[in-house]
Amino acid sequence: MDIPVKDRVAGQQAGAQSGQPGSTSASASGGGTATQPGGGFLSDIATLRERARRHIEDGAVTENYGADRETVLKLLNEALATELVCVLRYRRHHFMAKGIHAESVSSEFKVHADEEQAHADRIAARIVQLGGEPDFSPDGLSARSHSQYVEAGSLEEMIKENLVAERIAIESYREMVQYLGDRDPTTRRMLEEILAVEEEHADELADMLAEG
Repeated sequence: MDIPVKDRVAGQQAGAQSGQPGSTSASASGGGTATQPGGGFLSDIATLRERARRHIEDGAVTENYGADRETVLKLLNEALATELVCVLRYRRHHFMAKGIHAESVSSEFKVHADEEQAHADRIAARIVQLGGEPDFSPDGLSARSHSQYVEAGSLEEMIKENLVAERIAIESYREMVQYLGDRDPTTRRMLEEILAVEEEHADELADMLAEG
């Protein structure tokens, strides 16, 4: 039996008041959080704009930043020190390398030094983005660094010391990545990219030792 039009309209109005399908939800036109396809949630535009204006001096660090900022800054400054020590060690070995295979190994040390410097620059920039200050002070640099500055004598010793340092850096970055998880995806992605390069360095140094 057909339902009169006025009765269907009345039913739709009642459904809208009770939140049944076919009605217009408050989230579509009002404030708060809007339900997205797939069951996700996204803050409405007005809320996003209001939050962005609060504490504007914090720059990239917004209210939903999930990590402990002080802990992240400490870890990043330790990573910065580690990269700087690696730069210094690689550069010394680049200039001091002697022996039959010294020329090719020395060149590789220089490449690694330049890449470690690029890592240091990225880390320092991220520290500033998070509202911190990159610690470039030479005082306590070795103490802050996870790896050591070892001068080494022979070419083989230089390769071994750099390999040990790379392995330390790899372990450190893996732990930092695990700690950050989804709480700071930007920093995590940066560290993952740096980690990938450190793994390449370790492989190259291991190959040098094997070629002996």
